[in-house]
Amino acid sequence: MGLRYDSVLEAPIREVFDWHARQGAITRLMPPWQPVRVLEETASLRDGTTVLAFPGGLRWHARHQADGYDPPHRFVDRLTNQPLATALAWRHTHEFVAEAAARTRVRDTIESTVPAAVLRSMFAYRHRQLAADLAAQSRARAWHRTPLTVAVTGSGGLVGSALCALLSTGGHQVIRLVRRRPRSAGERTWHPHHPDPELLAGVDAVIHLAGVSIAGRFTKAHLRAVRDSRVGPTRRLAECAANTPQGPNVFVSASAIGYYGPDRGDRRLTETSGRGSGVLADLVADWEAATNPAAEAGLRTVQVRTGIVQSPRGGTLGLLYPLFAAGLGGRLGNGDQWQSWIGIDDLLDIYRRAVLDDTLSGPVNAVAPNPVRNTEYTRVLAHVLHRPALFPIPALGPRLLLGRQGADELALADQRVEPTVLEHAGHRFRHPQLDTALGHLLGHAAMETPMDSHEA
Repeated sequence: MGLRYDSVLEAPIREVFDWHARQGAITRLMPPWQPVRVLEETASLRDGTTVLAFPGGLRWHARHQADGYDPPHRFVDRLTNQPLATALAWRHTHEFVAEAAARTRVRDTIESTVPAAVLRSMFAYRHRQLAADLAAQSRARAWHRTPLTVAVTGSGGLVGSALCALLSTGGHQVIRLVRRRPRSAGERTWHPHHPDPELLAGVDAVIHLAGVSIAGRFTKAHLRAVRDSRVGPTRRLAECAANTPQGPNVFVSASAIGYYGPDRGDRRLTETSGRGSGVLADLVADWEAATNPAAEAGLRTVQVRTGIVQSPRGGTLGLLYPLFAAGLGGRLGNGDQWQSWIGIDDLLDIYRRAVLDDTLSGPVNAVAPNPVRNTEYTRVLAHVLHRPALFPIPALGPRLLLGRQGADELALADQRVEPTVLEHAGHRFRHPQLDTALGHLLGHAAMETPMDSHEA
């Protein structure tokens, strides 16, 4: 029972160990297909405790063991809360061995009654994720070598929580701008329509993600809420950044490929393509224009035009994953519409680059370089999950849920968007192809390393 899983990373041992010691490490390593939340992250690999939440109120308390702490070579955690501790007898040893000056063997050894077959996909994901994060972190040093202080709105959302973890494990200080009373030194209260003039004091960069979800039935009330949560607050935050002495030099704002309009057919859309028509195109244009106070004050300003984010924790894939896993998936409408998608980790890398790379400014298309038609998307998703895709969803389905306008501008949008700015900058995507992106995110990666995986 249990498992031992090894891999070799192209990074020095101290860098690998320090990555694990920073806030956000457990969030970065948690497989996204598992229904688990991080409630509390340990403050110390020596003797702290990490608490995870499972469905049904179940908790997992992983207590780090002082007698197993030997930086930068080893740390150990053990499941301590009952009755799980008796049922599973879980002990996890994390080992790091320097194989060269810039190569490290990472070994996870699990002593438990849990069968190795249950654990293998989880640890394969963790090792792939760690290797990719460290490689991306190394590439980021070409743009900026010293840690920054980055303020983030929307830090509790799907993208924001993952982005904060990526930045903090990379050594940056993250300040979460929240709309409640701060609960830690890493938070500041943000009033979207009336931000405190000192809100951004001492901050090097701002990443603005907050806003009511665009997904939903396109009623007047919903569209007003979406607009009111984006345009005004973005302008106020940009004004605050512009007027803060010793404040940020960079202002990065979320945006969307809805700027290009919903029905563009086979036309290849780049950052220089004109604005389309429709309610989302109008909204996104005003949303991006709201960053002007920052740009006019001389701050480097970037608008990240985001495509269809891929993560089983939310968004479109979050809705489709259980349907396709049950073998009930299929194309949407006629399936001819282009889908410009982006894996969530590639999106996070783009936000990090927008903060660090002085050559980026203006709109940046945050999409993978290989958009697909909906028929291809559904075929690939079904193939990754080893399921058929035999149940097409007629256009009437999303129109009943979202209304005709909402369905046409979201679920049935036909947009072939290309990441031209990033490609000209030589940007490297972790997952440029849909099959590898979904395989990684859903625990069905085509390439595993069974020679490094053993039953403990």
